[in-house]
Amino acid sequence: MEYKDYYKILGVDKTASQKQIKKAYRRLARKYHPDVNPGDKTTEARFKEINEAHEVLSDPEKRKKYDELGANWQQWQRMGRDPRGFDWSQWSAGGQPGSGRVHVEYRDLEDLFGEGGGFSDFFRNVFGGTRGATYSQRPRSRRGQDLEHTVEVTLEEAYSGTKRVLQMDHQRIEVTIPPGVDTGSRVRIAGKGGRGIGSGPSGHLYLRISVLPNNAFERKGNDLYSEVPVDLYTAILGGEVSVRTLEGQVMLKIPPETQSGKRFRLKGLGMPKLKNPKAKGDLYAEVKIAVPRKLSKQEKELFTQLASLRTR
Repeated sequence: MEYKDYYKILGVDKTASQKQIKKAYRRLARKYHPDVNPGDKTTEARFKEINEAHEVLSDPEKRKKYDELGANWQQWQRMGRDPRGFDWSQWSAGGQPGSGRVHVEYRDLEDLFGEGGGFSDFFRNVFGGTRGATYSQRPRSRRGQDLEHTVEVTLEEAYSGTKRVLQMDHQRIEVTIPPGVDTGSRVRIAGKGGRGIGSGPSGHLYLRISVLPNNAFERKGNDLYSEVPVDLYTAILGGEVSVRTLEGQVMLKIPPETQSGKRFRLKGLGMPKLKNPKAKGDLYAEVKIAVPRKLSKQEKELFTQLASLRTR
């Protein structure tokens, strides 16, 4: 019989606290749950392992027995003995029906995988059978699984807010994405996740937002950064240039003798704040001086005269 390393299955140390074990279990169970991976036999098998590991390590009595078994098993291996010769009889629970209590947090495994709940021979041999077992925390109704879906939006859509129509579980859902979202933002759509068990409510649908790159603006938090081309004459003599914003064009006053790289702050023309869209970040416009090309003979002569004046 194959020894099951439950700590390795959950990805935790042998000294892990109950809080750490629960956190690892929740993370893995969400990832490998059959509702999230319908028809995938590989993830289904992984989900069974995860629940089995959690069943043992979350129960102090089972964990104590498992740790003692693990110590003996490791000692047997260190001695170089054949694993097939390990004496399992002293650890066997006898397989008596009802000898184990099964706690499954997401839902009863028998509801998912039929009688026996998909527990391994190792589990049955050490902790007993599950047929006829009494179940702790086994409500007949349970809230449905929370689901997550990635949605891509443009920077303009993130600025003004937008809508999407999703096809989820044979139904069309229109969702509203609020202004100010950024890459990594999560938008909750209440009651549109996995179906509940029995009379339990449905879970929630979470939209994970990904904002696409924009050629005109770089975003840093709620602030935007852009480059503004300024002709040589305006940079030297001063004037006004048109600056693109997500609300349209605005005029920016350029002082005389403005240097390339000078950055101007346009207050309140950045991105709206997610929880307070009326408040906005700033737009920082950086001057890029455009040197004139294809100069005429007369222009070259004038620039030559100007250069001579600067060297006197």
